[in-house]
Amino acid sequence: MTVGRKLLVGAVALSGMLAAVPASADVQAGDVKAGDVKAGVDAWAKGDYPRAITEWRPLAVAGDADAQFNLAQAYKLGRGVPLDPALAESWFRKAALQGHVQAADNYGLALFQAGKKTDALPWLQKSVAHGEPRAQLVLGTMLFNGDAVSRDFPRAYALMTRASASGLQPASEALAQMDQYISPADRERGTALAQQYAVQSTPQGPGEGPAQGTARATIGQTPVAPSRIVDTPRPSKLPPSSLPARVPGPTRETAPAMQAQSKPAPVRSTGNWRVQLGAFRDQGNAETQWSKVRGKLRGAQPFYAKANGVTRLQAGGFASKADATRACSAAGVPCVIVAP
Repeated sequence: MTVGRKLLVGAVALSGMLAAVPASADVQAGDVKAGDVKAGVDAWAKGDYPRAITEWRPLAVAGDADAQFNLAQAYKLGRGVPLDPALAESWFRKAALQGHVQAADNYGLALFQAGKKTDALPWLQKSVAHGEPRAQLVLGTMLFNGDAVSRDFPRAYALMTRASASGLQPASEALAQMDQYISPADRERGTALAQQYAVQSTPQGPGEGPAQGTARATIGQTPVAPSRIVDTPRPSKLPPSSLPARVPGPTRETAPAMQAQSKPAPVRSTGNWRVQLGAFRDQGNAETQWSKVRGKLRGAQPFYAKANGVTRLQAGGFASKADATRACSAAGVPCVIVAP
């Protein structure tokens, strides 16, 4: 199918795009290096950025992955050091090559922002494998646009579905726009893939870092400008200012998108519009899913549509597309609107 539109994620200022709480290490008795890293984190939390840099720089040069990651964040934000995306990318890389998960996630996104999409691709794929929502959003958009990768609508839809389910608002809005341009068959395949990814992924907490398993500060997420699809005569490029941000700060933030939309959606039982809430190999799993969402779709009737060995859970009775759209928003799970 030919799609004459391109998915673009809304523009956002780059200054704080990959910002995160600096990684702190557990302080063990006699472990001076870990203590120095933590001393830098404590200074950072107080706004004493030059002191933090003084603590981290010698350790980063000596090869400490936490210090390298923290120094990269400082260069990315321009706090305690001049703003320097190239140096940030370099320090992210050093830590990523040592197995620092946060650094690897940010390195792939930094490469993408720098326009090095071919280099970014393997790092984005690694991040997607453990469920990193920002990487899912970016790679999903690349797959939809055929940007540095072969166009793949089902996989793009699946990754955007997973990013949306994590509460990433731009992904939710991009997913709604994808629905307007891809075929029902691709939507169904994408929904099934999203279910598989949910089972296969090995998510790591946003505060997890190097393989050594040291404890780290938590990271929250912040909403960014919505995604959009625009007309363009030639394949457009995803702007480098489009990555969702990590917020510097010591506390966890509740993702604002999916969790805020849990109010039950009233249903007119005479309508012919439906919503699809998942595809399952076992009808029992579909019934379990229905038991979880039925309270959010007050008055809707379940349908178990079977084809090619897959049971698609659908809820029906909606009088209009608008009613079905509101139901999808209230369901709290990956959802596709099904026209009569």
